[in-house]
Amino acid sequence: MHARVARFESGDQSMTDELIGKVRERVDSGEPPPGAQGMLMLLDRDAGTSAGITFFENEQAIKDAEPAFEAMGASMPEELRGKRVSVEAYEVLFIDGEPGKAARVSSLQGSPDNFDEAAKTTQEVLPTVRQMPGSTGVVSLADRASGRALIVTLWENEEAMRAGEEQANQLRKQAAEGSGGEVVSVERFEVAVARMPATVS
Repeated sequence: MHARVARFESGDQSMTDELIGKVRERVDSGEPPPGAQGMLMLLDRDAGTSAGITFFENEQAIKDAEPAFEAMGASMPEELRGKRVSVEAYEVLFIDGEPGKAARVSSLQGSPDNFDEAAKTTQEVLPTVRQMPGSTGVVSLADRASGRALIVTLWENEEAMRAGEEQANQLRKQAAEGSGGEVVSVERFEVAVARMPATVS
């Protein structure tokens, strides 16, 4: 399984709830791009940023769906959907659980030459994350070509996510150092819309 990760800078933040409503309508009606097996829409209202993670069977399916993504974007004014600032494709290493209402996204950077070791180290940490109070799910993504990885941890609510910050920091550091990489960024989001794909481990 692979994932397309698109990031946006929000337009008019007063229209955020309207945007969420429109995306939910499309998901509920089965309108997402052809081949999509699940999706997460993550929002940081304070920062005015968002991320859309859409899951597909493989990289070719992502490429085939790109015209549909472009059409979806064209159907909404930029002040509503925000400005798209990046699109990346990742291999899905691990998915487990349910979406919850809050998400922490940790970006790690390692060497492409050390990809397999990095993936192994990350896999060893994830079961511990799932056992933390308030944890509802985990998604692990990686790009073999660049050595970049994203770990998305999902929580019952923001309070549960914040309560586990110290332990999460330790586990994140362990995952990065164990593979010779580094933590690039940590972001916290509201889970606005979610349809989780089948478990991958």
